[in-house]
Amino acid sequence: MTKRFGAAVLRSYESPFAVEEVSLGAGPADGEILVRIAGCGMCRTDLAVRRSAGRSPLPAVLGHEGAGVVVETGGPDTGLSVGDHVVLSFDSCGHCLSCLGAAPAYCDSFAPLNLFGGRTENATRFTDAAGAALAPRWFGQSSFAEYAMVPARNAVRVDSSLPIELLGPLGCGFLTGAGAVFNSFGAGPGDSIAVFGAGAVGLAAVMAATAAGAVTVAVDRHPERLALAERFGASPLPAASAGLPERIRQLTDGGARYALDTTGSGQLINDALRALRPTGHLGLVARLHTALPLEPGTLDRGRRISHICEGDAVPGLLIPRLTALWQAGRFPFDQLIRTYPLADINEAERDCDAGRVVKPVLIPARTGR
Repeated sequence: MTKRFGAAVLRSYESPFAVEEVSLGAGPADGEILVRIAGCGMCRTDLAVRRSAGRSPLPAVLGHEGAGVVVETGGPDTGLSVGDHVVLSFDSCGHCLSCLGAAPAYCDSFAPLNLFGGRTENATRFTDAAGAALAPRWFGQSSFAEYAMVPARNAVRVDSSLPIELLGPLGCGFLTGAGAVFNSFGAGPGDSIAVFGAGAVGLAAVMAATAAGAVTVAVDRHPERLALAERFGASPLPAASAGLPERIRQLTDGGARYALDTTGSGQLINDALRALRPTGHLGLVARLHTALPLEPGTLDRGRRISHICEGDAVPGLLIPRLTALWQAGRFPFDQLIRTYPLADINEAERDCDAGRVVKPVLIPARTGR
């Protein structure tokens, strides 16, 4: 049976999103679930499609921070049931060396599975109202929509008493920042962390660092973002501060043990390295689009630099940890969220680009059939 419902379609790199009727031509295949989306976060990765220089096929339905309720399952082995509340995260194959080694963010098939390649064994049945094909599922979801067909491997069951419409960003943005602290750094009491960039990822890292008992410094150019970081337990520093590495070293008793850069700024990356103590570790989460010039001395004395993907997380382990911390009042991610009807997706994008909101979450209407 064909299922028709509303979704936000991006038809060209320059055009606004348009909420249209789309169709799924069949129910879930083996290993898939159909999820009624309660809310979907808007992530910078979604918006980066506009700058992908033709590498991302359009038209497409984006969205990869979805959360909702399972309404149909395919096959006996999904591990999920109709009515389960789930948070959707990135896709992975489950059988390569990285997946078997509990590192699904480094799956050998990460790019084809998540960046419109899709799963060839369960090809998407996604079309617009005229029957024209839409691009395969974005991050295994395409959850800027009322419904999403998802590999069950992507979905993490959560307590049905939680506000499911707000939980989607735990599947990517908040997972990345918190995972960097908990997994990549393994930070704990007595450690020190400098976070460069106080957006959704950076502020999630600040909250996680505070929950871990680490001394935390947050660097950003927006005073309102620094105020949020301070509320969550960090010492705030404007990015334009004179002698920024020295000020961080003063606040961290001789240098931060860890630094996380979410900005991709070459200057701030060099500042972060200079702010580290000997043997310190800098993690990068932003994609670099130009060569990174490292200044002399920045990697001396055992300092190191690495790229962190999806917070080095196993979503099925980290997402329950984050919801438990939220319930305990120690990871208040909901304070970063502003909700918008899915119909207002273009306003949400403008507010995100202008820095007026940290994490937009889109709430679909209920028109599907």
